[in-house]
Amino acid sequence: MASEFSEAFLLEAERHAAWGAVQLEALTAFLPEGPWTADLPSCLYQQGELQLRVAVLGTYDMDEQSWMWGWANPGLQGTEVVALSAAVERYGRAQGIAELSEGVLQLSGFDDPRRAAEMLAFTGMGVAEAPGYIGVPAGGGTQVYFLPDDAQVPRVGLDPVTLPRTLLTGAGLIGYSARHVVGGYFDHHGVPRRVEGDRIVADLPGGNAVEVDFDAAGRIAGVRGKVSP
Repeated sequence: MASEFSEAFLLEAERHAAWGAVQLEALTAFLPEGPWTADLPSCLYQQGELQLRVAVLGTYDMDEQSWMWGWANPGLQGTEVVALSAAVERYGRAQGIAELSEGVLQLSGFDDPRRAAEMLAFTGMGVAEAPGYIGVPAGGGTQVYFLPDDAQVPRVGLDPVTLPRTLLTGAGLIGYSARHVVGGYFDHHGVPRRVEGDRIVADLPGGNAVEVDFDAAGRIAGVRGKVSP
């Protein structure tokens, strides 16, 4: 029984940490208060007055303390509503990440199984490049996780002003590899980057650059902008 995630999974999770944290905040602010309903054959989710197209990413069984990816759900296999989840499985297989390619994961060996489920949802969101995830109770001790697949959901762009805080916050979420956090953030935004010793340099739109320095322990030591002449 697994009691921790593999290194391959943790490095993948880190790639999405900074971008994902900001994007989840934006989704939370966007969603209205109110009860939710879902029509899975139509890929539709409604919360309050808002209706969104969604995909089912996975479910967490609180009693069994297990996670099931949407593509592995016997009642949903092969349907449109789990297409994004199936893309996560294909990526996991291609990259050799067992946590993304095994249909059911037993989490009872983890110190905090619920947090482990959230980390699976967070990483699946990042791999699918979805603008957040929505976790809601579905009765019977089950939590279902949806991915918005709808242009209505705002996507947060790269903001040079808040960039240092965004990277430092992201690096603190999992705490495994700050380099993967920084590199993954720039990758998400399609920003060219290069490694120069203990530094990652990214070329921002408009001709400016940002330099992220790391200390001997691999932590972020500084983030500074470089204005081109």
